[in-house]
Amino acid sequence: MSYFSDVERDLVVAARTEIAAGVVALDLVAHNGRDLPAWTPGAHVDVILPSPAGAERVERQYSLCGDPADRSTWRIAVLREDAGRGGSVRLHEEVRVGERVRVRGPRSHFDFAITPGTRYRFVAGGIGITPIRAMAEAAAEAGAEWTLDYAGRGRETMAFVRELSERHPDRVRVHAADEGMRLDVAAVCAEADAATAVYVCGPARLIAAAEAAMPAERQAALHVERFEAKEFGPPVWPGPFQVELALSGETVTVAPGQSVLEAIEEQSPATMVLSSCRRGTCGTCEAPVLEGAVEHRDSVLTPLEQAEDTVMMVCVSRAACPALVLDL
Repeated sequence: MSYFSDVERDLVVAARTEIAAGVVALDLVAHNGRDLPAWTPGAHVDVILPSPAGAERVERQYSLCGDPADRSTWRIAVLREDAGRGGSVRLHEEVRVGERVRVRGPRSHFDFAITPGTRYRFVAGGIGITPIRAMAEAAAEAGAEWTLDYAGRGRETMAFVRELSERHPDRVRVHAADEGMRLDVAAVCAEADAATAVYVCGPARLIAAAEAAMPAERQAALHVERFEAKEFGPPVWPGPFQVELALSGETVTVAPGQSVLEAIEEQSPATMVLSSCRRGTCGTCEAPVLEGAVEHRDSVLTPLEQAEDTVMMVCVSRAACPALVLDL
């Protein structure tokens, strides 16, 4: 994680464009015209919205979906979700060109890089196209072999669908439900041989289908990003446990039903831990693990990363033993 992932900055909305039904793209620039920090396909930023006095501020995560080579502008695309937690509605209704928006990042847990000899299969569902778009364009620019399967309710609701289809007609397959074009995720995964990497972003059911279709020996080639938290059963260590904070020398007790993050905020308020979603989907609260076994309950780390037990998301993950030591 880079230094810039922790930095908050006020950016100016340079353009606001409706790119699909219910989807608005915001182009964000520095107020002084300087370049913004570099980012790679798959990265996202935290958008921080002001709240009434005494209330917690609202933070939401949005993938960067512009051109990584354009350091002057960060572009995000916001799907309006009237049944959501309110952040997208505010961005649609309250943010206008010329106004400032507070942003933190960029950071990424959906890393993408071109590897010689690798083929790429991209799968996007709905607004899940936002991180995938930059990946597909990077693959095209590098001359890599790639395809994109893009599913949605209808073309009018699918951001970037016309642009991508026209730019890459032989690479992009559109699966619009209102046209009877259903996406067969299992078939896409079946095409993934040992030289193929599969990147999937979209609704939980799409990701679950991809995970179920990918053979066990090929799971490492499957890369996913979730917008919704996974569901888990009761914790494997149901009782309280201790967390030693190695940098401060303090120890906090995490009660049943309490997160590690909440325990630190309550018992060691001087310990700074950034957080945002508090659902295990954004990766902001990642903390290094020095000792102990972790029950990973996040939706960010891959199974291989979780098995290493070197980091944990303290907003949701817990100890699988009586005590942990974190590098905090």
